[in-house]
Amino acid sequence: MIFTVFQIVLYLAVPLVAIELARRYRVFEWFNPVVLCYVVGMVMVNTPLWEIDEGLARTVTEASIPLAIPLILFSSDVRAWLSQSRPTVVSFICALIAVCTVSYLTALGMGHTVDDPATTAGMLVGVYSGGTPNLMSIGMALEATEELFVLLNASDVIVGGLYLLFLLSVGKPLLSKLYSPYDGPITQPQAVEGEARLDLRAAAPHMAVGFLLSVVIVVLSAGATFGAVGHLAIAGVFLGLTTGGIAASLVPRVRQLRGSYELGNYFILVFCVAMGARTDFSDLLSAGSSIFVFTVVVMFGAITLHFVLAKLARIDVDTLIITSTAAVYGPAFVAPIAEAIDNRQVILAGLTAGLMGYAVGNYMGLGLAYLVG
Repeated sequence: MIFTVFQIVLYLAVPLVAIELARRYRVFEWFNPVVLCYVVGMVMVNTPLWEIDEGLARTVTEASIPLAIPLILFSSDVRAWLSQSRPTVVSFICALIAVCTVSYLTALGMGHTVDDPATTAGMLVGVYSGGTPNLMSIGMALEATEELFVLLNASDVIVGGLYLLFLLSVGKPLLSKLYSPYDGPITQPQAVEGEARLDLRAAAPHMAVGFLLSVVIVVLSAGATFGAVGHLAIAGVFLGLTTGGIAASLVPRVRQLRGSYELGNYFILVFCVAMGARTDFSDLLSAGSSIFVFTVVVMFGAITLHFVLAKLARIDVDTLIITSTAAVYGPAFVAPIAEAIDNRQVILAGLTAGLMGYAVGNYMGLGLAYLVG
């Protein structure tokens, strides 16, 4: 019980410390609070000092992002988002083509190294076109063994964690040398122009209103999804969160709420700490070398081919990064990456791409599995 309370305190306090360090010291500003929180979480789970409550960490990750998304969207400019639709769609289609192509070729070339190459390839198409929910649904549809579920999930967490750290740290500086800069409108809402200038005492009532409104949107999204399909479909919930956040942003009083973005960003950092605490490197030992290598080839091969296709299509660096994030991780990681690359205007574009991945990923994964099989 004491350790559980201590972990809750860490999840809530580490983001505040990271934000304060970034304000006071340039090195932490460059390092980025998102990276710092994620690293602290990984240290927590990979140290022998105490045992992480996996259920608590999962609950924190599942609760923080739904609360963050509406808060972040409240102060955003919908018209600026709409101007990004074409490059976002083109880049995300490139990502889908890439993962299907690489998964198919990997199944042909390395299929003899795994027990069920068709199911493995199909599940990886799903996870790298929209996130873990696709992996689970495709695996269930193909009647994958429980062992394959465990091995692929462990491999994905480890490999995906490495790519996530790349995106959160040096990804944009390196890719900016190869891709054109973002040329869409970047409008910084007045309430979030500078965290140091935000008067928390004056903004507290606004933040309270924003939080309550976000809770209402979460409840309505979950309720509507459950009522429509009989269960909490993740794609439906995220669609409701995005739609609710956009609808609320059209109301001037909501858009002018001070501190809504900062509060949303705080929940993102809480998510990063908890997500880091779920990244146990010891899982590598149980991941199975063949499945792990198969996953590495598919993921990094798909990312590389996506980068090549995006270069040919003249996609800008921010759109490339956010659509790659949407494909590899789904909507939940879009906001942290948008914060890391310092472009909040690509959030809706990324969320939309992630939702598209939820919609088409299962069809592509099942189709490829049947093609390989």
